[in-house]
Amino acid sequence: MLGGKGMNGAFYIGAAGMDAQQRALDIVANNIANINTTGFKRSAVRFSELVAAIDSAADPASISNILTNSSGVAVGAVPHVWAQGDVKQTGQELDLAIDGVGFLELLGPSGRSLLWRGGTLKVNADGYLASTDGIALRATISVPEGTSKLVIARDGVVSALVGGETDMRQMGQIDLVMVNDADTLKDAGNGYYEATDPAGIVTVQAGDNGSGAFVQGALESSNVQLTEEMVSLLLMQRSYAASAQVVQAGDQLMGIVNGLRR
Repeated sequence: MLGGKGMNGAFYIGAAGMDAQQRALDIVANNIANINTTGFKRSAVRFSELVAAIDSAADPASISNILTNSSGVAVGAVPHVWAQGDVKQTGQELDLAIDGVGFLELLGPSGRSLLWRGGTLKVNADGYLASTDGIALRATISVPEGTSKLVIARDGVVSALVGGETDMRQMGQIDLVMVNDADTLKDAGNGYYEATDPAGIVTVQAGDNGSGAFVQGALESSNVQLTEEMVSLLLMQRSYAASAQVVQAGDQLMGIVNGLRR
């Protein structure tokens, strides 16, 4: 069939491009949807060219088929962008932000270690300081009943004013976790992350080794910039339309060839 492989190639290349742009659009849409989510880290899209893996012993027909079906572009990686979001004062005692790099470590289900960029704390059913979802900090800070005031210093020292006492009690200290390569973290949902390489994390006191400091009564905003996401959205829509035109052009050429055969 005249030009059949070339036209089939246009279908595959166009379809691969459309699929890649659709996936990229989903990522940008998720960024925009979380623009007001505390501590949210936007995801970036990295495209990669599809490369055919050819067996040197393969026959020419198979090689031609592989090259035809393995061209185009795909979403290669979706890393998080770990840039600091704005730290905004709320005045709420249990709001906690991290000014700088580093993560809070939580004692997740079945002893799993979850990392969190901070947010609104709460005292869970067991009386421990915990994340918004009630997952206790690994530091296991017990908050006594009757606590009227809770203070978290920039270095993570937690003090409480209990009942009618006039002096603050020191309840413990919250440390920060540093990650050698943040791109190795796995998204565990709800703003939590999990280290795929536990050897790549180290616990330090807030303020040490460039780990940042705690800011009580504040929350870290999402690092999503709406203008950047909208520009990306428009570019991806245009790229999607261009890939669709490649498929359409292939269809028109196929129609011409079929007409010539008659």
